[in-house]
Amino acid sequence: MPTPAPSATRHVSKKASLFTESVIREMTREALKHGAVNLSQGFPDFAAPEDIKRVAMQAIADDINQYAITWGARNFREAIATKTKRYLGLDIDPETEITVTCGSTEGMIAAMMATVDPGEEVVIFEPFYENYAPDAILSDATPRYVPLRAPDWSFDEQELRSAFNSKTKAIIVCNPNNPTGKVFTRREMEFIAALCQEFDALCFTDEIYEHIIYPRAGAEIAHISMAQIPGMRERTVIVNSMSKTYSVTGWRVGYCIAPPEITGAIRKVHDFLTVGAAAPLQAAGAYALSLPAEYYDALQSEYERRRNLLLPVLQNAGFATFSPDGAYYIMTDISQFGFADDVEFTKHLIREIGVACVPGSSFYSVPERGRQQVRFCFCKKDETLQLAAERLEKLRARS
Repeated sequence: MPTPAPSATRHVSKKASLFTESVIREMTREALKHGAVNLSQGFPDFAAPEDIKRVAMQAIADDINQYAITWGARNFREAIATKTKRYLGLDIDPETEITVTCGSTEGMIAAMMATVDPGEEVVIFEPFYENYAPDAILSDATPRYVPLRAPDWSFDEQELRSAFNSKTKAIIVCNPNNPTGKVFTRREMEFIAALCQEFDALCFTDEIYEHIIYPRAGAEIAHISMAQIPGMRERTVIVNSMSKTYSVTGWRVGYCIAPPEITGAIRKVHDFLTVGAAAPLQAAGAYALSLPAEYYDALQSEYERRRNLLLPVLQNAGFATFSPDGAYYIMTDISQFGFADDVEFTKHLIREIGVACVPGSSFYSVPERGRQQVRFCFCKKDETLQLAAERLEKLRARS
């Protein structure tokens, strides 16, 4: 008798079957396929700073082309510690509290795999950056979702408290937040910190947009790291990266800052996940992190200008918008366009209008919660945003 053909699904793990491929990165492929302006995936389409690129090229020319120390080149770790002291006021030991990773994406999954055991729970605010739920699943954790509600994307304190229990291992805080642009207030951070201490939980804090914040009158808009909150230094893992601050998302150089015992565990997981981040790019990172305050001021100013360019374009086209206080995304409501859901709307926008965005359902544990939302990014050249504005005129005429 012939040997029966293997089942296509029998060889796929249960973990891998519990989540889909990245919708954000799928939207970039759809944009390329249909010639749409890509306002979906959050990478700049403008050049990285020339001086940072020159240092990277010089490092390659100087033969910094072999493995760096697994957990990061010493000069890069020292630069991370120095910058952390300057901007967060925290004394970090580069020898025992820093792990350089292949982007913040690896930093988050390495930190979770190093600390979370099967059956433990991780609290996640939603809408959330799409990697967090798969990270929890791959770490054998059970995600517990707590909603952030528009228009200010605040959370209900009682709902958050109810999500914590004896199984809670950690909470993920993305601050400033992707996809909403929310910047958590000190009161909110202190409330989260109190729960972490009460339930002996960790906080994984994604701070990749720390320098992209938009102050406004009458509101507390400032970056606060959870590690700065009293009692949280020893139970916080800071995850960060060069990607957004220095416009080098393709370099994949990130880092984790954590207490020594947790750092030791992260380093072990990191070692067997990726061995190490690119050595010449770490050399460039050591230079980049030493840039003066003027660099970060200009970065903030330029992104605020781009935000203020795209916001009225979307509003005039018929979107209800949520003005972000940080990061470089705008969440919008599409209910008045009359489409059945966000996926149908996104396909129409890409194929008929020529602009790509991300369907809101990809940021929710239950897709229906985001079916009338889409996310746009504005980390693009002025001419890219202007072309998007011209194309969105066609959408306005139909709304």
